[in-house]
Amino acid sequence: MLVFPMWAASILVSTNAGDAVNVHRSVRADVTSAVAADDSRSPRDLRPARRASIGSLRRRAGSDANSCTDGMAEIDGRFCIDRYEASLVEVLADGTEQPWEYFRTPAEGIVARAVSVAGVFPQGYISGAQASAACEASGKRLCSSVEWKTACMGPQRTVFPYGNQRQVGRCNDNGRSSMRFYNPQLDDTPEHGWMWGAGGNMNDPRLNQLPGTLTRTGERAECTNDYGVFDMVGNLHEWVDDPAGTFQGGYYLDTHINGDGCNYRTTAHPYSHHDYSTGFRCCADLPDR
Repeated sequence: MLVFPMWAASILVSTNAGDAVNVHRSVRADVTSAVAADDSRSPRDLRPARRASIGSLRRRAGSDANSCTDGMAEIDGRFCIDRYEASLVEVLADGTEQPWEYFRTPAEGIVARAVSVAGVFPQGYISGAQASAACEASGKRLCSSVEWKTACMGPQRTVFPYGNQRQVGRCNDNGRSSMRFYNPQLDDTPEHGWMWGAGGNMNDPRLNQLPGTLTRTGERAECTNDYGVFDMVGNLHEWVDDPAGTFQGGYYLDTHINGDGCNYRTTAHPYSHHDYSTGFRCCADLPDR
């Protein structure tokens, strides 16, 4: 079965940026029903390291062997990457699929896989290990740190997808703090730093539903580059393939504290960590040519 194991509870540390200042200062550290079920997919364990090549997926789909599958962009003839931040679909016992609510942490025992779709709210509240498993379930994988940054910077190798100077709001980098909205007792005093995790509940499903926080994939249409990938800076942090725990690109409150734009990189949390700000997208290998 494509089953998510129960991963460790969220570490009691914040990744907020209005909020993030409290944590990272010391670190520098609606999927729609249009997603059709693939009846040819048989359940398999998410955990093995076996990675299906994008070539095998193309051959199964009968698509052009020299281009990436639908929903992915080819980067410099080297690899494929999802154009949008990932959402989850739950695979039911009869093989049909239904959207997994983006504001819910993936539950123990669900069968789920990653999809890349425009115009939906992407999945937050996910750990690196769960993100990796969801990519594997779709025959993909998490991107390496270098692949992710290469795709983010675009062919021109700029700090932000669109250029070297930040343009506030071009990407979703100027949202409101739902943590402060729902937890007015939280403050910035050092002795209360622990409260951001314990008292604030960073997995509260309300956090990414508050207007002015998370945006739909591709909604910020100018947050892109010549590769045609969207939202790589802001919106949600994106896990990369690092078992020690790394996510990149910042989120809707912070694209600066741990590096500007595509250089943003957080290594403060283990692979098992999840909170409202953590998301992902998948990569895949190109076929042999």
